[in-house]
Amino acid sequence: MSPQLSFAQGDTRVPLIEQTIGDFFDAMVARQPDALALVSRHEGLRFTYRELQTQSNRLASALLGLGLVPGDRVGIWSHNNVPWVLMQIATAKAGLILVNINPAYRTSELEYALNKVGCKALVTMAQFKTSDYLGMLRELGPAKLPQLAHTFWIDAKPGEGEEQPGMKRFSQLLASGDANDPRVAQVQKTLKATDPINIQFTSGTTGFPKGATLTHRNILNNGFFIGECMKLSPADRLCIPVPLYHCFGMVLGNLACLTHGSAIVYPNDGFDPLTVLETVQAEKCTGLHGVPTMFIAELDHPRFKEFDLSTLRTGIMAGSPCPIEVMKRVVSEMHLSEITIAYGMTETSPVSCQSSTDTPLDRRVSTVGTVQPHLEVKIVDPETGAVMPPGKSGELCTRGYSVMHGYWDDEAKTREAIDAEHWMHTGDLATMDAEGYVNIVGRIKDMVIRGGENIYPREIEEFLYRHPKVQDVQVVGLPDRKYGEELCAWIIVKPGQSATEEDIREFCKGQIAHYKVPKYIRFVAEFPMTVTGKIQKFKIRDEMKAQLGLDEARTA
Repeated sequence: MSPQLSFAQGDTRVPLIEQTIGDFFDAMVARQPDALALVSRHEGLRFTYRELQTQSNRLASALLGLGLVPGDRVGIWSHNNVPWVLMQIATAKAGLILVNINPAYRTSELEYALNKVGCKALVTMAQFKTSDYLGMLRELGPAKLPQLAHTFWIDAKPGEGEEQPGMKRFSQLLASGDANDPRVAQVQKTLKATDPINIQFTSGTTGFPKGATLTHRNILNNGFFIGECMKLSPADRLCIPVPLYHCFGMVLGNLACLTHGSAIVYPNDGFDPLTVLETVQAEKCTGLHGVPTMFIAELDHPRFKEFDLSTLRTGIMAGSPCPIEVMKRVVSEMHLSEITIAYGMTETSPVSCQSSTDTPLDRRVSTVGTVQPHLEVKIVDPETGAVMPPGKSGELCTRGYSVMHGYWDDEAKTREAIDAEHWMHTGDLATMDAEGYVNIVGRIKDMVIRGGENIYPREIEEFLYRHPKVQDVQVVGLPDRKYGEELCAWIIVKPGQSATEEDIREFCKGQIAHYKVPKYIRFVAEFPMTVTGKIQKFKIRDEMKAQLGLDEARTA
């Protein structure tokens, strides 16, 4: 930490892992073959480390048997289940690049993603709730997906469901492999830690999604150091209700566990607060991950008090800024005394800052912790690039092993994000204090400028959370002829409560500067969200502009 500047370097005493995911996993299995590795409650399946290795080797053999070779791209289009984690380990062993496809994608997004990276094979759910995945694939057909040679649908039990023309069952794929196939070990020996292993599409709010390409070294080390922050060990069982197709589930969940000999526990395929509570109690989970909206849904569930959550110790809250009040309730009511906050982005594998289990609570609830080992972070003036003094906000930049390989087949966008000195520019506004604690104050593009005053919506949200009737709140800027922009708050009130605009304005009076009091206040039942629980502020903005008939003022 530089005392005069917002710049910090992580600890380097614990060396980086220079193995591939397959080699590291095999070494862990050799150390504790009979330890519990995976529990999938909704599928009724349990695996020891040895059993997980056997199935992963069988699947790696099956994938190589299709004629796939290291470097080929293979898609997974599914919610959380055993096939997902098998694909994660098997592709890493076979040197194939796993492409995570968002289950919320529809035909045009699917077509774009599969063709952009040239997927040769795809493993998919057949359907989920109202989504008909096989129907979408049939609608596109070979003409629109010319490179996709193999499609496998996940069948819960072999023989269940009808046969699908042109597609095979996942159980058939698995059965075609040999757990002792010598080719798997041979291929594994040829792989390097710096080989790309995973492509994750970042949800672009503008233009097409970009395929962040990550290596063994990127995500294996990140998973390991995340687990270190949580003090994970083989005694831990981590409940993972967050999606695997996103870094949160795949790296902060699966890889944090697999690098520490801990058990992975999936409560369900999609998020359901009741199943999470039931799973934590039944499996005596010691850890629980979630985005703030998930923790809120669990805490506010009418049956919350029925469950014994006393085995909980740690976990991670991430994905969007955590309201301080929610954090306090999670610690006191869910026994998560050692919960940590993590900050990151897909392009940095993903975590660059995290609090640890013993970070003082006031720092844990008000910051995203300090820089992770072997990484550097700095806060810079977005215009000039100059490093800011402590406490002054600017753009957060990260450098080190975690920075992605690049955006797949998009040199220009990669250069926009990663500068010549290898710093990843995050687009997030942050401050760093004199001790190196980082606080995210918003997105550069979310910042509202009202009459020349810079306003960070996050600050207003934190203030409004303290209102006794407010369960959740989002603040955005809307165009305004007089001031350039005005604030708008969308509020979800607590169950059984009602509030008026007047209540909210009265609450603000004398407590925050007049220009920070939202001009527009709306009470809503829910916020527009991505499947990962990220709130889509641009949709709130668009809806309000349409409702109020506002146009963006043209600026020079």
